[in-house]
Amino acid sequence: MATVEQPAADDAATGRRAVRRAAMIGTGTMGPGMGAVLARAGIAVAMYDVSEEALERSKAGVGVAEGVLDQLEIPRVDGGSIRYTAELRDALEGVELVVEAVPEKLELKQRIFEDIERHVDGGTILASNTSGIPITKIAEACERPERVVGMHWSNPPHLIPMIEVIPGERTRAETIDAAVALVERLGYEAVVEREVPGFVENRILYAIMREAVDLVDRGIIDADGIDRCVRWGIGYKLAVIGPMELLDMAGLDIYEAVGGYLNRDLCNSAEVSKTITDRTAEGKLGMKTGAGLYAYTPERIDALRGDRARKLVAVRKALS
Repeated sequence: MATVEQPAADDAATGRRAVRRAAMIGTGTMGPGMGAVLARAGIAVAMYDVSEEALERSKAGVGVAEGVLDQLEIPRVDGGSIRYTAELRDALEGVELVVEAVPEKLELKQRIFEDIERHVDGGTILASNTSGIPITKIAEACERPERVVGMHWSNPPHLIPMIEVIPGERTRAETIDAAVALVERLGYEAVVEREVPGFVENRILYAIMREAVDLVDRGIIDADGIDRCVRWGIGYKLAVIGPMELLDMAGLDIYEAVGGYLNRDLCNSAEVSKTITDRTAEGKLGMKTGAGLYAYTPERIDALRGDRARKLVAVRKALS
């Protein structure tokens, strides 16, 4: 596998020193994958969590992510490394970037950001991987909200090469530019958008989910049928052709004609589907509990994870 000998140069576009040291705050579901991607790009990453047990689990997650990055043949840039610490001050020493990935609770995130500010200098970028909490709300806890920005990675972060960059109301342009430059340095697509509940990716995903589970609720189709229809129908197309491109390809007149009657019949419920609520009430939460819309054994979970990673690697290589 190719190795890049020189670390990233300073960014002439933003006038900032390129990020060389970063801290990952929270090592749960996405932290290990994000840390591995940053380290592969030549950044010395400190993985922080309050729990030594969580840090031990994250080591395995980083190992899995690094294996996937090897399969993708992502080159290693000199200077990249990962270390693990349960001391916040230690994690934040000398960093130019902080990526927060703690659970989705506003009060927790605000408390974390308030603590972070005590240990970093004024030029450090403070990024949140929140999947929907307004960046403006998170930044209210900070003395310098202008350096707070959303950097929403898509799960699994070491496989999905797109990051949403979401400024808050007081985020300065320099912070946005620096975040975009970093995303591009990773070889990812940077998508800058205005702040909106759920952000853009999740809004589109949840619109699809709402219609899908409504069709199951109504007995139109079962879960397996939905998955096969979407995977080999719109999913296959959308991997190559975006929805706005698809409109042009099909013809705006066709969309206007079909949308004229179909939009009125699409699900617009503000409530969560009984297909979901009935199962969550029974403790059937999906892979994490061994049952959800499908049933899982530990062996099947391992097989699915490996198979899905392999397929996502192949798709990413094909689309590159």
